Amino acid sequence: MTSLVSARGVTKKFGSFTAVDNVSFDIERGKILGLIGPNGAGKTTLLKALLGLTDCEGQLSVMGLDPFKQRKKLMQNICFIADVAVLPRWIRVSQLLDYVEAIHPNFSRKRAEELLQQTKIMANSKVKELSKGMVTQLHLSIIMSIDAKLLVLDEPTLGLDIIFRKEFYANLLNDYFDEERTILVTTHQVEEVENLLTDIMFINDGRILLDSPMETLADTYTEVAVSAGDADSARGLGPIAEGQMFGKSVMLFEGVSREHLEGLGDLRTPSVADLFVAKVKGARS
Repeated sequence: MTSLVSARGVTKKFGSFTAVDNVSFDIERGKILGLIGPNGAGKTTLLKALLGLTDCEGQLSVMGLDPFKQRKKLMQNICFIADVAVLPRWIRVSQLLDYVEAIHPNFSRKRAEELLQQTKIMANSKVKELSKGMVTQLHLSIIMSIDAKLLVLDEPTLGLDIIFRKEFYANLLNDYFDEERTILVTTHQVEEVENLLTDIMFINDGRILLDSPMETLADTYTEVAVSAGDADSARGLGPIAEGQMFGKSVMLFEGVSREHLEGLGDLRTPSVADLFVAKVKGARS
């Protein structure tokens, strides 16, 4: 496989503050990567570097291009949805399509109009007349009508109700994603996307805590609900996190085979949310 994104020792500082701290990773073509981190973890700064909106130290390549020096060429093959769709409130939908058609060589107006026909958005409506959910639908319809290799989503469903969120991701997978395209998504609603992801990356305090294919998580991490009588034996195997639930100790293990854990309690693969909390707490301790 060929890396769509390659980062080596990427660092970004703002004065004495280090927003991204010497990170290295690859993003392969045809993947859906979830970039997960708390507020202030460095997610947005890293995305800005990938999009050529800020320079950085180290080596960063996106589709074989330097995103800061070759941004114009790069953006012909990238689409981006931020947490707040910044569209002029005065513009009409038809005028917005005119604008995108004029500036983007890979935009299909016919495709966008077909997608909008599946919504309640009218061509003569102004953005200010649309609900937040409809604005997101409008933005997504435009994005899915651009033949791009990389789609970057920064909290794309923030503020939307659960129906819109479900429809958003369903449309994204059914109408946009294929093995030639790559999607990078950041979100705080981890539970809603973990079944969509092929790969996961945790970031905290500017550092990568986890970079893994989703399919290998079950081989590496195991969560065990341990009764009081087996708690000491379980702790002897070195859990990376421990909590309490329904009178049992719930322990999370990394790199310990399930054969060693059998008999200590109920075993399961931890959710991405539970794994994220354990990793972040472990990094802070």
